[in-house]
Amino acid sequence: MDEPEPAGDAAPPPGLRSVLPPREFLCSRKGQLLLAESVLSFIIFICYTASLAASFMMAPLLEFLLALFLFFAYAFKLNEKFKGLYWPLTDFLRCVTAAIIYFAISIAAVSKYNDGASKAGGVFGFIATIVYAIDFYITFNDLVAFLKQGSSDSPDEPKSEDENSDSDSD
Repeated sequence: MDEPEPAGDAAPPPGLRSVLPPREFLCSRKGQLLLAESVLSFIIFICYTASLAASFMMAPLLEFLLALFLFFAYAFKLNEKFKGLYWPLTDFLRCVTAAIIYFAISIAAVSKYNDGASKAGGVFGFIATIVYAIDFYITFNDLVAFLKQGSSDSPDEPKSEDENSDSDSD
């Protein structure tokens, strides 16, 4: 007779392990921000779907899908495998547009609609605006550091004043 293994030592099945992101990414700042953005976007999508402000449900759905895509792309290191796409710039533009869109639709949802789901979606939208703003601030600092590193590869010799002159008086 086969004896079952103790339940305390059971590891997740191999199929499930390949779908779950690594623990070190989940504990990183970028992983936590992307997870928070995904969860907030999904909650806002549910709130707007259940409210009178159903016309606002498309923006949270798209932001949820984009945040989820980038979450798994960074978790499975697709950014290191696909070098053709500049990932930090893509992430920065996504965060900037999401913060602006969430801020605008949250103001409209809170001021225009009177039902509770619209108000809840607006409040979660303001929270999402803050989370996205934090993410684009951090991503912007990473972009600036990368660009400064790239510009330091250029030659350090400044051109003399004669070489910079466009004068034909010589």
